[in-house]
Amino acid sequence: MISHGKSIKIFSGNANQKLAQDIADILEVPLGDSKVGRFSDGEICVDINETVRGIDAFIIQSTNEPVNDNLMELLIMIDAFKRASAGRITAVIPYYGYARQDRKAKARDPITAKLVADLLTAAGADRILTMDLHAAQIQGYFDIPVDHLLGVPILGKYFAQNGFDQRDDVVVVSPDLGSVTRARKFADRIHAPIAIIDKRRPKPNVSEIMHVIGDIKDKTCILIDDMIDTAGTITNGANALVKMGAKDVYACCTHAVLSGPAIERINESVIKKLIMLNTIDLPENKNSDKFKILSVAPVFAEAIRRIYEEISVSKLFD
Repeated sequence: MISHGKSIKIFSGNANQKLAQDIADILEVPLGDSKVGRFSDGEICVDINETVRGIDAFIIQSTNEPVNDNLMELLIMIDAFKRASAGRITAVIPYYGYARQDRKAKARDPITAKLVADLLTAAGADRILTMDLHAAQIQGYFDIPVDHLLGVPILGKYFAQNGFDQRDDVVVVSPDLGSVTRARKFADRIHAPIAIIDKRRPKPNVSEIMHVIGDIKDKTCILIDDMIDTAGTITNGANALVKMGAKDVYACCTHAVLSGPAIERINESVIKKLIMLNTIDLPENKNSDKFKILSVAPVFAEAIRRIYEEISVSKLFD
């Protein structure tokens, strides 16, 4: 329940309106009256149908597929609120698109994650609230405050409540070297050891398993990653673990991008269950019996409340 002297309003773009409504319901405030549409030539138009002068505005919009449309919606909404004299504008971005383009991996590469940060700031955002950036240094690309929420506590709580805590036969597996820190934090929550898959990428969106560091023989393995896109990494990893003697394989992630052949790969893999968060709205045609979706609405609602009431957000990481 929100209680404060100044006014708060929550608005949503088209990317994940259900999540926005869930957040508003938890905070017991109505979802703001706005509409994001298209002109006949495809240009985006924004209608804000109530006064926003001086308010604390939170605009909820993931920048998932179609990435460019959702990003432009967010930028234009921010501009509209700025020009309507909103007091403070917080862009709530559960999934931050272009986050994988965070450095120059080869000559003449763009750093698009930084460009997006500049665009959001130039549009008029005063603050960013997001979850599980692909690279933590993206926070430093902004010249405005960034509150970075974590998905590991939600996923860890689910597995702990479903009998995986303190079991001798459970091991948490990092699908690559870059996810070791995340895997370790997750493993600490269910009191399990970790293993690491050593892989290489011969080309983008293609991964090959080299070997596994750690004991996974006759173990129940839990693969954890920040996002699953084409599902090549996670399914190759799961299949390799079983070939090397793992008993069962579960997987979990924060962002279920699930593009291209992802659904088919997951359904045909040895993964027993894939637990994901709803930072991205999953359309019906991308659903599967193997999926379990957990809501991030309570965490985002609490973060919004803390930002609005100007109290610490870092307590949510405990």
